[in-house]
Amino acid sequence: MPQMDFSAPRLFVEAALAPGEIVALERNQSNYLGNVLRLAAGDAILVFNGRDGEWRAEIGGRKRPDSLTIVAQTRPQDRLPDIAFVFAPLKHARLDYMVQKAVEMGASSLQPVLTRFTQVSRVNGERMRANVIEAAEQCGILSLAEVAEPLNLDRYLGQRDASRLLVFCDEAADVADPVQALCGEQAASRGIDILIGPEGGFAEEERAILLRQQRTLRLSLGPRVLRADTAGVAALALVQAVLGDWAGSGA
Repeated sequence: MPQMDFSAPRLFVEAALAPGEIVALERNQSNYLGNVLRLAAGDAILVFNGRDGEWRAEIGGRKRPDSLTIVAQTRPQDRLPDIAFVFAPLKHARLDYMVQKAVEMGASSLQPVLTRFTQVSRVNGERMRANVIEAAEQCGILSLAEVAEPLNLDRYLGQRDASRLLVFCDEAADVADPVQALCGEQAASRGIDILIGPEGGFAEEERAILLRQQRTLRLSLGPRVLRADTAGVAALALVQAVLGDWAGSGA
C-alpha cells in the first residue's frame, strides 16, 4: 500500500488528472496556496478529484499561483465501504462537525432525513459538500462521499434498498453489547445504512415504522443519552470496526 505523505498540502480539483495535464486554479485555491500556505511557482502539492487517485503537481504562475502541472501519481484511487450515513440535520456548526466526522470515518454517502422532531427543515447542500471536500483534503481521503438531497423519513424508507442493513440507533433500546449485535449481521451485510435521529429522538410512530423494516438492527449506544453528532461518530466507529474497512474488508 502506497505511503501517505502527511506533510504535503492536498487540494481537491474537478479536472481529470493525468501526467502533463495543466489544471487552472480557482481564485480561492490560488489565494489559499499563495497567501495562506505561502507557496509559489515550482513548489509541489498533492491533488485529487475523487476519481483518478492522488497526484503530485507543480504550481505554476508568475505573480501568484494560477495553475498546476500534473506530474506523477502517488496513490491509486480507492473505494469507500458501502456505508450510508443517514441523519436528521442539525444547526450550522454542529451540522458542519457531523458531516466532517462522517467523512473522516469513511461514510460513502450522506443522506439528511426530516423527522417529526428535526429542528432544521432546510439544508445547505453546497455547504455540506464544501465540508466533505475540506475533510477529505485534510485527512488524506481520496473518494468523496456523495451528498443527497433531504428527504422525509417516510419517503427515504420507501425508496431505500430493503436488502441493505439498516442500523437504527435508538436511545429507547435496551442497553446491550453493540459489538455483539453487529457481529451477528456480519455474514449477511450487503451495504449498510446508519440512521441517527434528531436531538428530540424519534416519535413513537416513527420508531414503529423503523422496527417494521425488513433488515433492521436496533442498536443501543450505551447507558448515556448522546447528542446527535456524538451518536453519529460512535455509531460509525462501531460499524466500521465490526463490518467496515477497519476490519480489513469493505462493507
